[in-house]
Amino acid sequence: MTPSEIQARLLSLAEEKYRAFMLPLIPTIDPARVIGVRTPALRKLAREIRENDSAEEFLKNIPHLSQEENMLHAFLINGLRDLEMLYSSLEAFLPFVDNWALCDSLRPRALAADKTRLLSAVRVWLASPHAYTVRFGIEMLLCFFLDGDFSPAVLPLVAEIDREEYYIKMMQAWFFAEALVKQYQAAFPYLSEKRLSPWVHRKAVSKACDSRRITPAQKAECRATLR
Repeated sequence: MTPSEIQARLLSLAEEKYRAFMLPLIPTIDPARVIGVRTPALRKLAREIRENDSAEEFLKNIPHLSQEENMLHAFLINGLRDLEMLYSSLEAFLPFVDNWALCDSLRPRALAADKTRLLSAVRVWLASPHAYTVRFGIEMLLCFFLDGDFSPAVLPLVAEIDREEYYIKMMQAWFFAEALVKQYQAAFPYLSEKRLSPWVHRKAVSKACDSRRITPAQKAECRATLR
């Protein structure tokens, strides 16, 4: 399946009502770049591309024209198992990630195969001038380092990010909300000791208190840090 054939498929799957629904959700990109294809259809097309052995060609064909092509690209990266190809594909694609929906669709499970290498890569991503590369780095810490392989050393990596971009701060807050759910004793001092920026602190507390996964007592303790 060639890139032009893929573009034609996407146009055939477009829904104007869905496009209208999506546009307000991704305000950072040009509306002309949004076709209006639902995520399940994109995932199905990504499987077809992979099965037809045309994924490698598509992954080389960047930059893409539309949000949907970028989403396909993300889903194809997610399916990669070879770590060398996975990291090289990420490095090539991350500079073109220009909205939160695309960024948050990038979740390659194979990265978990080598957590040491992943943590080294995360440190590089967090230092990037590109906002969505930073957001992706925080997301990888959230996905892969808050459970069985948790170390308190990952918390300051996120807490010490000093950036004003909204979509970075939102991911910092999300990370700490999840940290409060999964590693409460380690994460709570970042609230009680005021180690987060005021905006991230407030948003993290709000998100954590919306969760059913922490106790009422913990919620009260978190809210008390806002005083």
